Amino acid sequence: MVEVNKKLARLKRHRRIRNKIRGNSERPRLCVYRSLKHIYAQVIDDEEGRTLLAASTLDPGIKDRIKYGGNIKAAEQLGSLLAKRLKEKGIEQVVFDRGGYLYHGRVKALAESVRKENINF
Repeated sequence: MVEVNKKLARLKRHRRIRNKIRGNSERPRLCVYRSLKHIYAQVIDDEEGRTLLAASTLDPGIKDRIKYGGNIKAAEQLGSLLAKRLKEKGIEQVVFDRGGYLYHGRVKALAESVRKENINF
Protein backbone atom coordinates (compact mmCIF):
# COMPACT_ATOMS: atom_id res chain seq x y z
CA MET A 1 0.00 0.00 0.00
CA VAL A 2 2.86 2.37 0.77
CA GLU A 3 4.31 1.69 -2.69
CA VAL A 4 1.09 2.82 -4.37
CA ASN A 5 0.93 5.97 -2.24
CA LYS A 6 4.54 6.86 -3.11
CA LYS A 7 3.84 6.45 -6.81
CA LEU A 8 0.68 8.56 -6.62
CA ALA A 9 2.53 11.26 -4.68
CA ARG A 10 5.25 11.37 -7.35
CA LEU A 11 2.68 11.61 -10.13
CA LYS A 12 0.91 14.42 -8.25
CA ARG A 13 4.21 16.33 -7.92
CA HIS A 14 4.94 15.68 -11.59
CA ARG A 15 1.58 17.15 -12.66
CA ARG A 16 2.19 20.21 -10.50
CA ILE A 17 5.63 20.71 -12.07
CA ARG A 18 4.29 20.23 -15.60
CA ASN A 19 1.70 22.97 -15.07
CA LYS A 20 4.58 25.40 -14.52
CA ILE A 21 7.13 24.43 -17.15
CA ARG A 22 6.89 24.14 -20.91
CA GLY A 23 9.46 23.26 -23.52
CA ASN A 24 9.64 25.02 -26.88
CA SER A 25 11.89 24.86 -29.92
CA GLU A 26 14.48 27.24 -28.39
CA ARG A 27 14.42 25.61 -24.94
CA PRO A 28 13.03 22.08 -25.07
CA ARG A 29 12.13 20.17 -21.90
CA LEU A 30 14.56 17.56 -20.57
CA CYS A 31 12.34 14.98 -18.88
CA VAL A 32 13.73 12.27 -16.58
CA TYR A 33 12.22 8.92 -15.64
CA ARG A 34 13.78 6.52 -13.14
CA SER A 35 13.15 2.86 -12.69
CA LEU A 36 14.92 0.53 -10.31
CA LYS A 37 17.23 -0.85 -12.99
CA HIS A 38 17.58 2.04 -15.47
CA ILE A 39 17.21 5.77 -16.01
CA TYR A 40 15.65 7.36 -19.09
CA ALA A 41 15.77 10.92 -20.46
CA GLN A 42 13.87 12.62 -23.27
CA VAL A 43 14.17 16.05 -24.81
CA ILE A 44 10.69 17.22 -25.79
CA ASP A 45 9.32 20.19 -27.73
CA ASP A 46 5.92 20.74 -26.09
CA GLU A 47 4.71 23.26 -28.69
CA GLU A 48 4.89 20.69 -31.48
CA GLY A 49 4.28 17.73 -29.17
CA ARG A 50 7.25 15.70 -30.34
CA THR A 51 10.33 14.12 -28.84
CA LEU A 52 13.52 15.58 -30.28
CA LEU A 53 15.81 12.91 -28.84
CA ALA A 54 15.86 10.23 -26.20
CA ALA A 55 18.55 8.31 -24.34
CA SER A 56 18.64 5.70 -21.62
CA THR A 57 21.03 3.38 -19.86
CA LEU A 58 19.84 0.71 -22.31
CA ASP A 59 21.53 2.49 -25.25
CA PRO A 60 24.41 0.51 -26.76
CA GLY A 61 26.84 3.39 -26.15
CA ILE A 62 26.31 3.17 -22.40
CA LYS A 63 25.23 -0.42 -21.82
CA ASP A 64 28.65 -1.73 -22.87
CA ARG A 65 30.48 0.53 -20.39
CA ILE A 66 28.37 -0.10 -17.26
CA LYS A 67 27.44 -3.17 -15.27
CA TYR A 68 24.22 -1.84 -13.76
CA GLY A 69 21.99 0.95 -15.08
CA GLY A 70 20.34 1.98 -11.83
CA ASN A 71 23.18 3.78 -10.08
CA ILE A 72 24.81 7.22 -10.03
CA LYS A 73 27.70 6.26 -12.33
CA ALA A 74 25.24 5.16 -15.00
CA ALA A 75 23.28 8.41 -14.62
CA GLU A 76 26.48 10.44 -15.07
CA GLN A 77 27.35 8.51 -18.23
CA LEU A 78 23.81 9.03 -19.54
CA GLY A 79 24.07 12.77 -18.88
CA SER A 80 27.30 13.12 -20.84
CA LEU A 81 25.88 11.07 -23.75
CA LEU A 82 22.71 13.18 -23.74
CA ALA A 83 24.71 16.43 -23.72
CA LYS A 84 26.78 15.19 -26.67
CA ARG A 85 23.61 14.40 -28.64
CA LEU A 86 22.10 17.79 -27.71
CA LYS A 87 25.17 19.58 -29.08
CA GLU A 88 24.96 17.56 -32.31
CA LYS A 89 21.37 18.80 -32.71
CA GLY A 90 22.45 22.39 -31.95
CA ILE A 91 20.54 22.69 -28.67
CA GLU A 92 22.36 24.72 -26.01
CA GLN A 93 19.54 25.40 -23.51
CA VAL A 94 16.91 23.14 -21.96
CA VAL A 95 14.27 23.29 -19.25
CA PHE A 96 14.84 20.56 -16.67
CA ASP A 97 11.83 18.44 -15.69
CA ARG A 98 12.78 16.18 -12.80
CA GLY A 99 9.56 14.19 -13.21
CA GLY A 100 8.37 14.55 -9.64
CA TYR A 101 11.54 12.96 -8.25
CA LEU A 102 13.67 14.68 -5.61
CA TYR A 103 16.69 16.51 -7.00
CA HIS A 104 19.01 14.01 -5.37
CA GLY A 105 21.02 10.94 -6.28
CA ARG A 106 20.63 9.72 -9.86
CA VAL A 107 18.50 12.67 -11.00
CA LYS A 108 21.07 15.15 -9.65
CA ALA A 109 23.98 13.19 -11.16
CA LEU A 110 22.33 13.23 -14.59
CA ALA A 111 21.61 16.97 -14.38
CA GLU A 112 25.12 17.86 -13.18
CA SER A 113 26.81 15.83 -15.92
CA VAL A 114 24.67 17.56 -18.57
CA ARG A 115 25.63 20.94 -17.07
CA LYS A 116 29.34 19.98 -17.16
CA GLU A 117 29.06 19.75 -20.95
CA ASN A 118 27.88 23.41 -21.13
CA ILE A 119 24.17 22.79 -21.63
CA ASN A 120 22.30 25.52 -19.74
CA PHE A 121 19.24 24.90 -17.60
